[in-house]
Amino acid sequence: MSSKPRRAHGEGGLSWDASRERWVASKTVGYRPNGRRIVVRGRGKTQTEALNKLKESLKKREEKQAPKTTAEVTIAEAVAGFLQYGLMGRDQETVKNAKSLAKHHIVPQLGELTVREFTADDCERWLEDRAQFLSTKSLREVRSVLRRAVERVMRRDERVTRNVVELCQVPTGKRAGRPSKALNFTQAVQVLEAAEQARSDMRQYVILALLTGARTEELRKLDWSHVVAYDKNRKAWRPIHETSWNHEEFAVYVWRSVRARSDTKTKKSRRTLKLPERCVIALRDLWLSTPEPPQPSALVFPDPDGRVRGAMAVLRAFRTEVIGPAGLVAKDWTPRELRHSFVSLLSDNGMSLDQIALLVGHSGTQVTEKVYRQQIRPVIQDGATAMDRIFPATVRTS
Repeated sequence: MSSKPRRAHGEGGLSWDASRERWVASKTVGYRPNGRRIVVRGRGKTQTEALNKLKESLKKREEKQAPKTTAEVTIAEAVAGFLQYGLMGRDQETVKNAKSLAKHHIVPQLGELTVREFTADDCERWLEDRAQFLSTKSLREVRSVLRRAVERVMRRDERVTRNVVELCQVPTGKRAGRPSKALNFTQAVQVLEAAEQARSDMRQYVILALLTGARTEELRKLDWSHVVAYDKNRKAWRPIHETSWNHEEFAVYVWRSVRARSDTKTKKSRRTLKLPERCVIALRDLWLSTPEPPQPSALVFPDPDGRVRGAMAVLRAFRTEVIGPAGLVAKDWTPRELRHSFVSLLSDNGMSLDQIALLVGHSGTQVTEKVYRQQIRPVIQDGATAMDRIFPATVRTS
């Protein structure tokens, strides 16, 4: 009796299912992580029908797994891909905010459009519509999410030659946002005097923030190993825990922040700042106020448990312990405006825009001028020297 030839390797199997009275054609297309086979099947009353059903199932599987062309990728899919893979390593709050903006202000309005058919007119109409509900700051953020989502698709398909989101300007939102401001010289003196009377480390925090221009996120992450003194004998900067306060020059390494992975805001933000004498006195007093010298890894401004202090805790202490006693309206000021005040005071005293940009850790003068335009005046001196002249140090008496 003759028998049918054995099916070639890779063609799959063909068997009779008596319980269903159907022929079953099957093929292994891969393996799962646990080692189990992934089998695609086709069933029919005849062998030919079962094989044809198997071919159809294999074709559908292949089409489903094939990457979509840009013409087929929707804005919703582009945004979903960016949120999943484009924000890896970012701070949790950053990711949460981006997802919220996408969920409420991108996908419902633009989600069904494909990246290919999305035009600059579509984008402008969308931004104008969202301006009725979002602040200008939030509009910039939601536009950034959309821009980067489209950009991610563009890198995978050369047929999209430009990102139309980049062609659209951000309109003024429903809320223009709280305008930044700076302390004038008289107000700065009042704040420093109030800080000197603060019973907590708000004294040191405010003095460092105002006289060095460090960001609040940078100061909250500052540890004692990054407070250094210049050792003339060794001709080198050494951490304060390895030397003493018996030196003439001191500095802080502004190399970390509370951002994801402790990175500073930009590469240029990683900088070393010489300390004005008033900052040196404040930090020395804080160092000596502890029963034992702080560990090198200990934070300069920790919370009661020794961890990084929260931004809201700093804000509350800043307003109640310093701004209020200084005679200013507490709710009108935030710690970040000490940085704006630093820029304003240096500019008023003749420092050039280039030097101010270096001191505040900006990658160029464009950011400095754009963000601190109201505080900038054209023109040069070392930051610490200038601050020593503006606010002469006075030794604190207990």
